[in-house]
Order: sequence, then C-alpha cells, then structure tokens
Amino acid sequence: MSPRLLPPLALALLTSCATPSLTLLPSEEGRQGAVAVIEENGKPVEVVVSELNSRTNLSGPPRTKAIDPAKLNARQLALLQALPPPAVRLTLYFREGTTQLTPDSLSGLDYLKTEIAARPGAEVQVTGYTDTVGGDDDNDRLSQRRAEEVLATLAEQGIEKAMMSAVGRGERELREQTGDGVANQANRRVVVTVR
Repeated sequence: MSPRLLPPLALALLTSCATPSLTLLPSEEGRQGAVAVIEENGKPVEVVVSELNSRTNLSGPPRTKAIDPAKLNARQLALLQALPPPAVRLTLYFREGTTQLTPDSLSGLDYLKTEIAARPGAEVQVTGYTDTVGGDDDNDRLSQRRAEEVLATLAEQGIEKAMMSAVGRGERELREQTGDGVANQANRRVVVTVR
C-alpha cells in the first residue's frame, strides 16, 4: 500500500499543533490506515510506509488519543470543525438472482435518505455485487442492475441523481469466500457509501 496524501485541511491541522502527532485511521474497507507525518527540523517530511517501523518506535497497534477541543486555539478549533463527517457505509442484501432487496434491507433505505439529507453536497457511491452463481458476464450485469435499482429508489425518495453514481463489480470482492456456483446471501449485496 502506498502512502496517501493528506488533504490540505488535515495537513494544516497537523502542522498547526505545537507537538506533532500520528493518528492512523481505518480505511473505508476497515483496514488500518497508513499515513505518517514526521517532523524533522520543524518541517513535515514524507515517510514511505515500509520505513515507518524503522523510523519510529511504534510497535503493535498505534495508540490514538481523542482531541480535547478545550485545549485547541481558535484557528485549530475552526479547522477541526471544518473537517467533513466520516463516510457512512451501509450494506443492503438481495434475493437470489434478482434486483429485489430482502425485507430486512428495506429499512436501510430510510436510514440512507436521512444520512444523505444531513450532508449538503454529499457524494453517494452505490456498488453492486453478486454471489458466484452464474457466469462472469451475467454477474457483472446483475450487479450493475442492483446498484442502479438502489440508486433509482433513492432518487424516487428525493435524492438528487447528480450526486449519486452506480457501479457493478459482479462476483469480485466476495464478502465470504466461496467456490464457483455457490449461492451465498452475504455476497448478494449493494454497498452504499455516503461521503
């Protein structure tokens, strides 16, 4: 995994602190983040992730510390408050071979509508998946139709289509690894990410 650049706002927040600190946040996929900012002579330098353990004294999982807003100056507090809320991800499941949501997943649509409405200028990515029943081409088409079905349902509920996109991934990135031709509820899904 290669290092990702920090957004200017986050970099400004980090460099405005008197004591530099390192906080690794999980990625949207739930894996440990890999961002390092190390000060040398008062200037942040880029550190290749593979060098992280040899250049620091970190061992085991990184320690994190909550920010106490009372200890921030006005500029730091303004930067912190300007950061966007973390992304929200929700997984919806489908009946086998269809674009029909399972009954348990229907309530997720109301939750998504509320989350999207609370974020002016939100970006919504809808990604469809299938299990391993069927051929690759058929699964690619089915996963795309599932994503588009969720997008259309959200649009019917008043969410602007221009802020949403849909993509199908077929049987790639299985949630539960199975052999070919296996019907699996956990893999028949759409993941909706709201940023």
